[in-house]
Amino acid sequence: MSNLIVRPWTLVVFRAVVTCEAALALGQAVLAGSFLSGHYGALDLHALNATATGLTAVAQIVAALLLWRPGGGPSWPLLAGIALFGAEAGQIAMGYARVLAVHVPLGVAIIACTFLMFGWAWRAAASPNRAREERI
Repeated sequence: MSNLIVRPWTLVVFRAVVTCEAALALGQAVLAGSFLSGHYGALDLHALNATATGLTAVAQIVAALLLWRPGGGPSWPLLAGIALFGAEAGQIAMGYARVLAVHVPLGVAIIACTFLMFGWAWRAAASPNRAREERI
């Protein structure tokens, strides 16, 4: 994105949604760990949080679309958001089917990818001012 000038409001929206997605993804790991530690009520919260995470992934797709058009940012966050939503839908299906051999590693991959997106969104290279600073 170094040669692009991004509309600041689209980056603010994208960062807010990505931050929510990262917090919810981290919450999924905490709730899963709590359940595995014997707090069985955490499983219901894990399922509820999965729904919230999936809905936030849809919001992230919208935010990435806005970042790209009309924001002037790159298109890859939109494609990554669509892939993330697909992975989360598969994750939810594997969880309800109790296919833990897929559910657990897929969850780790989702969290890793979510935090990679979070890091990209908040680092200086994603800033709308960075492109202007590089030309000066």
